[in-house]
Parts: sequence; C-alpha cells; structure tokens
Amino acid sequence: MTKSPIIIATAQSFVSKDVRENGVEIRKLMTQAHKQGARLVNFPEGAMSGYVDKKAQILDWADVDWAALREELELTCKLAKELKVWVALGCNHQLTAPNKPHNSIYIISDEGNIHTRYDKQWCSNNETLNWYTPGNGLTIFEVDGWRFGCAICIEIQFPELFMSYAAEQIDCLLYSVYRDDTMFGIQAQAYAACNNFWFSLSSAQQASSSLPSKMIGPSGQIQTSCESNKSTLCISRLDMSDENYHVALNHARPWRAIARQPDFY
Repeated sequence: MTKSPIIIATAQSFVSKDVRENGVEIRKLMTQAHKQGARLVNFPEGAMSGYVDKKAQILDWADVDWAALREELELTCKLAKELKVWVALGCNHQLTAPNKPHNSIYIISDEGNIHTRYDKQWCSNNETLNWYTPGNGLTIFEVDGWRFGCAICIEIQFPELFMSYAAEQIDCLLYSVYRDDTMFGIQAQAYAACNNFWFSLSSAQQASSSLPSKMIGPSGQIQTSCESNKSTLCISRLDMSDENYHVALNHARPWRAIARQPDFY
C-alpha cells in the first residue's frame, strides 16, 4: 500500500526527578515538534516519570508522587489533542501492590487518549530483582497508515524482538532509552539495516554525549541526529519513495521475507 510521507520528531529531553518539570519539558518539545509539522513525537525512557536507581532519578518507589504523575499525563494528553499529534512517551506505569511497576511507553493519540501501552519485556538483572515487572508481547499501532512498534533500552540486546516486529511488517521502530552507551546506537543501525525499517532512537539529554537521539533510515544510515547535551528534537520525513532507501525498501525487504520462508530453499 502506498503511504503518504509522514514527519516524525525524535526528542532528546532532559529527564528530571520532578515529574512537574518533566511535564513542562515534554509539552515544550511537543509544541516545537508541532510547529515543524510532526505527526508523532518519540520521547526517551522515563521521560515523564524519571528513571530508577542511584544513577538516575528514582531511589525508592515510595518517593514517587503517582498522583502528580497522573496529572501531568492528563495535561500531556490534552495538549496532544490540541496539537493533533501522537506521542510515544517513556513513563513508569504503576501496578497494584505488591507488584512492581512496569517500565513503559504510553502511546497517546491525536485525540488525547492513551491509545495503547508498551511494557518493557526484557529487563536487566537489577531491574527484574529490584524495580520492574516485565511486560509481555508486542505493541503495534498505526498513524496515517504507517505501522509503528516499540522497544526500550536494554531490549536492544535481544534481536528476536526486532525480528518479531519485522515479521509484523512495521515501518518504524520507536525506541526509548536512558543509557550513555555508543554501542546501543550501533546496534540500532544494524537492526534498521537488517530489517529494513526506520528506527527512531530517543535518548535522554543526560545520556546524549555518547548516544544522541537520531532517526536511522531503513538502510541503516543515520538520517537525522540531535546535537549532544541539549534538550532538542530532530525532525525526520519518512518517505517510501525516497531514493536513498529504494534498494532497502523495494528489493532487500521483500526478498528477505521470501528467503525466510521455511520451505523456500
């Protein structure tokens, strides 16, 4: 199916321990993205809630103001409706006690509701023991005919997740991360090239010296990138007719799907 081009904003927001500050930061970047024509804004891991452990913002779940977090989410949903933009928002998701929260991405629609949610499936040993309840299953949604999937941080180490999304024929993977690790960016380029989909990598400002936010094209080449150590956006036009990705989209992608059929050879 022919799709009209779509504009995506990949955010590089500063993540604070104060959810009120995070809400202001997020809505500021949403407004900037809207002014540049974006239909969807991808935010980092923990962008609204903050991230966990001594290296980040949250040291104990008892310290989290969940009521304030819900209010900030409501304000963000309201703005998404006003601007008519979709938002992929990294945020902790509270579960009933004694269950630990999920590490999630809320998908907020341009109608101002939480359309769906992705819960991080593969967590680190520390996260699993001390912080999070792992999720289960893929999250796929559509905007203007474009199919999007979601992944979070250390899941970059699990290629089966990205192969599963490729099998579902997504067009773009929305990846949210809080990790200052150059290798994560290299792996993201590899997954984009292997699976021939766009890969939006949204990193926190604090982690951007080695891992700036970027959009990677379906050939594995970096299409746009944020300046490190700034609260900012990179704006990308996803276009199925872009000659830079003709081979990746029209030759490599369909051929690899055929070659993966178990009885082909």
